[in-house]
Order: sequence, then C-alpha cells, then structure tokens
Amino acid sequence: MAIFSAILNFMWGIIATPVSMKLSRTFRLMDVPGGRKLHPAITPRGAGIVLWTGYLLWALINPNPGVEVPYVAAGATLVFLVGYMDDMHPLPPLKRLAVHLFAAAWVVIPLSVPIYQRFLLLMWIAGCTNAYNFVDGMDGLALSLAFVTSYLAWRSGNQYTWLPFCGLIAGVLLWNFPHASTFLGDGGSTLLGYVCSAHLAWDIFPRFFDMKLIPMVAALVLIGGIPVIDTLSAMTRRMLSGRSPFYPDRKHTHHVLLDLRLKKWKVLALLIAVHGALVSAGYYLLAWRQ
Repeated sequence: MAIFSAILNFMWGIIATPVSMKLSRTFRLMDVPGGRKLHPAITPRGAGIVLWTGYLLWALINPNPGVEVPYVAAGATLVFLVGYMDDMHPLPPLKRLAVHLFAAAWVVIPLSVPIYQRFLLLMWIAGCTNAYNFVDGMDGLALSLAFVTSYLAWRSGNQYTWLPFCGLIAGVLLWNFPHASTFLGDGGSTLLGYVCSAHLAWDIFPRFFDMKLIPMVAALVLIGGIPVIDTLSAMTRRMLSGRSPFYPDRKHTHHVLLDLRLKKWKVLALLIAVHGALVSAGYYLLAWRQ
C-alpha cells in the first residue's frame, strides 16, 4: 500500500506542478530576479500548492494513515495558507512565526510527554518550519533535503507515512532541479519543514523517555540537519552584528559554496551528503541513549 501511494504521489507531483505554474502566471505569483536571488529569469513560485494538495489527498484516501495525520494535516494547511498569503503580499515575520508556533502546538499537545519536552518539540517544529524556508535559496535544495530526511525516516521503520511523502517530493523535484521551472514559494518551503518535523516528532518522542535534556537537544538539532544548523548559524551571526535574526542576507551555506565557484550540482551533492550524515547521527544518538 505504501509503495502504491508513493507512485500515486509521484505522478501527482509530475502532473499537478505544470498546472500550478499556469495558476501562478494567471495570478501573477512570480519570482522576479535581483538582489539575493540567484535565478536569471522571472519564475512561477506556486509549486507549494502541489505539495499541500498531494499530502491532503494522500491523508484522505489512505485507509490507515496514522493517528497523527489529522493533526499534521490541519497544522500543515494553516502553515501553507499563511505562507501562500505571504507569497502574494508579504506578512510581518512575527505574525508568521506566531502561526507556526500555533501549528506546532496543535500537533505536539496530544503527545504523552512531560511539559518541558512538549515545549522543546514545539520550538523545534516551529524552527524547522522556518529553517526550510531559509535554506530554500537554490534550485532543488529544500526538496532534496526534505527527501533525504523522509528517506532516512522511512528506513528507520515508518514506511506508511514517509514513502508516500518521498514520492510526492520526488515528483515536484523534477520541476525544480537542475533548472527550476517553478519555485516552492514560502507556502511550499514552510510546508516541507512543518510536515517533516511534525511527523518526526511523533516518530521519535517514545525514545525521549529517560533521556537527559542535553542529548535530547543534540539529537533534535542533528535530525534537523542542514536547515536547522544553517539557520541557527545565520541567526547567531545576525544578532552578533546587531541586526534582527530575521534579517535576510546572502551568507547561507549554499551561498558561500556557490561564491567559491562550485557548480550548483556539486553544492547540492555536498549538502545532501552532509545532511544525510547529520540526520543519521541524530538517529544513532537516540538509539544509543535508549
């Protein structure tokens, strides 16, 4: 059933993405090059709607998607709609963050864990939601990192959730790399971060019992991988320079590597490899501390 769902989701990603591109052009949801942006041409940025509808269709059609899926689907819808609104008319960062915190709380409250662990998972999910948006600055990067996270989560044992999500990501990725015909937009990138982290929270919370706080935080940071570590570094760098942690710049890891004249596919391959190693180390730490 999981393999069949993955194939359907893959086909949905391939077929629905061109439709989203036409909708983006119709409603002028376009990304104009310039400033920190690397792309040379005006590009549609509404592919996030394909991820959102694909996930919801999978949740509705699947006869046994998992007890957490209704919570994740509701939170993901909220995250996507706010991100989509931001794509059309920019919203204040703090308002977006408030919505992300609410969506994270929505999926964390049902977990049977102590309050401090709920708070930790809440902050982690909200952080991952934004982190995937922050690293979505190069063709294929956010989707590829989400695919690696989903693949490793699938290999850890939860195939019914993660294999179909891998298929959905792969279908959209074909339109986003090596030369992006469309972008995810804030709606799509934040949706990726939210769905990955929310499902991961439900997957790994049983391993938190009798685990000390520092190893727990370390495991979450590692499982968050490149998006989380790059975002923490960026926010720290900005605050040390006296700027807002949300102030955009062109000093993310992928920007630095591209400025070193590395080809785009080499940057992507390097970041995928490092991300995979980090996530694997996080899973190893969880298993070791049990």
